[in-house]
Amino acid sequence: MVQISRLNTLGTEDARALAHLLIVTVQDGASIGFMASLDAHQADTYWQEVARELPLGLHLWVAHRDGAILGTVQLAPCGKDNGRHRGEVQKLFVHPAARGLGIARTLLATLEEEACRLGLTLLVLDTEAGSDAERLYRRQGWQKCGEIPDYALSPDGRPHATAYYYKRPGA
Repeated sequence: MVQISRLNTLGTEDARALAHLLIVTVQDGASIGFMASLDAHQADTYWQEVARELPLGLHLWVAHRDGAILGTVQLAPCGKDNGRHRGEVQKLFVHPAARGLGIARTLLATLEEEACRLGLTLLVLDTEAGSDAERLYRRQGWQKCGEIPDYALSPDGRPHATAYYYKRPGA
């Protein structure tokens, strides 16, 4: 059975597992901010940056089964005075072999519940237009508010559009 856990700190084992998950996900073509040339050092550096942000308000969840991390998501509450009511969904991804099991949906629901608990009234995210992730967000009640053509490069270097979404958690 898949379980969801919030990580308040990032230990060496979890960081290593998340770095591996990131590399595998990018190699599978996920457009999550990294190119296909992503290596272990770059992935480790990314998770070290995440670890530094955890005590500053970043929220991190992992989905795991039998000790293996299968997916993850982050919630970044806005730190600006005029934006403390909102948060951004970041880096929702699931191991390619574990897709279709409802893990992303469960991670997203967990994040939305926490957003409500924190008093956040607006969540935002961006994702590759036309992707499986975009279909997931639509099924989960997220509202598309626009698209920017050629906004990001896919891991193989091709430009693609990015879609922007918002949701009012608990509504």
